Amino acid sequence: MLRERRNRPAAVSETRAGAVDSHNLCHRWAVSKQALAKPPSTKPALPLLEAHQRALRACRLCPNMHRPPIVGNAVRSKVLLVGQAPGDKEPALGRPFAWTAGKQLFKWFLPLGLDEEQFRARVYIAAACRCFPGKNPKGGDRVPSPEELLNCRPWLDREIELLEPALILPVGRVAIEQFLPARPLVDQIGALQSVTRGRLRIDVIPLPHPSGASTWPRAEPGKTLTARALALIGEHPAWRALTST
Repeated sequence: MLRERRNRPAAVSETRAGAVDSHNLCHRWAVSKQALAKPPSTKPALPLLEAHQRALRACRLCPNMHRPPIVGNAVRSKVLLVGQAPGDKEPALGRPFAWTAGKQLFKWFLPLGLDEEQFRARVYIAAACRCFPGKNPKGGDRVPSPEELLNCRPWLDREIELLEPALILPVGRVAIEQFLPARPLVDQIGALQSVTRGRLRIDVIPLPHPSGASTWPRAEPGKTLTARALALIGEHPAWRALTST
């Protein structure tokens, strides 16, 4: 999996991070509940998601990527998790977050009520790039180029169009920057933000990458900010709807 950039520790704003103003947070929760209250007929038909994934698996647009494209389960979910790109183990295993980073990722969500099997069955897992980028000669995985990210972007846009998610969880810097301006992780993690996609207003709660190569989630202030982000996820109406069934 891709490594995180190291960011210098910075003072954490309580209003920016976990201690979100209670009035604003309640308002956002209300907006999310309205999105979740749409009639069942607005849910995307499973055949549309399956057709989308078949087309995605056939993509050969980026010559420097290592195929095949990796996709998760075709889940009709209001929660969309977006990773960065598969690692070198995922192509053989055939699913996203299948190795070390995935183990840590699913450990984060276990206290929130979903184990790995439940998570894969209830949350749609996407990525900024769907193919393994290859290794960086200097170590770690190669970061996808801007052109590769643009090539892969329509797949993610189509998933947002089909799913109409109420909550997006971008994992890692590359994924976060598909939705939010580039900023240090200390200014991104631990905050509830929102983006507009067409007619949709979607909540976004970024997470750091869980790769063992990154110490950011295990050292301060990253440790506290990651815990704060997970607490926000656990309180979100879209997440609660997943775990109440």
